Amino acid sequence: MKIAIVGAGRVGSSLGARWNAEGHDVIYGVRDPSEPRYAELGGTATPADAVLDADVVLVALPWDAVEEVLSGIDLSDAVVIDATNALAANSRELVGNPDLSGAQLIAQWGRSRRVIKAFNSTGAGNMANPTYSGGTPVMLFAGDDATAKSVVSSLATEIGFDAVDAGTLAAARDLEHLAMIWIRLAYSLGQGPDIALALLRR
Repeated sequence: MKIAIVGAGRVGSSLGARWNAEGHDVIYGVRDPSEPRYAELGGTATPADAVLDADVVLVALPWDAVEEVLSGIDLSDAVVIDATNALAANSRELVGNPDLSGAQLIAQWGRSRRVIKAFNSTGAGNMANPTYSGGTPVMLFAGDDATAKSVVSSLATEIGFDAVDAGTLAAARDLEHLAMIWIRLAYSLGQGPDIALALLRR
């Protein structure tokens, strides 16, 4: 698949490297593709060019940049993965409408019905390496399009996560709160980023 990753921070570059290793065609959409810091990523383009003909578009931007960037690109019929969290500048609280998730806003801004919330509730280190001796980290996802969910489930599974459907896009706000729990445990409460949540089954 052709995967366009809009944003080249830790989350975007970690997932891009993993999917590239799995044989996907990965391109990064960045503001200035000529910047030397992007050279090691491989393929780069402006966001508008990166998403052309993409099967999957991963949105991995700081929250305050999302609306502006999405307003300038055409997502067409791509599966859109929202890996963002609507975080305040201090990265310790969610902002915006408490009844409307960031994923629902992205669906509006991007004019897409195929938005799936995923890859937002754990750290980039776990995306680079999700291996733990005690079990398989869960990757919960939420959305309204069944086919898009299947694509996201496969992308999560092939890089080592236990992919679990958490419901419709309305459930995305729950996943954003789950992200806040992970952030609190990892940083505010001193557990560190080498922690992951798992779904146990009997």
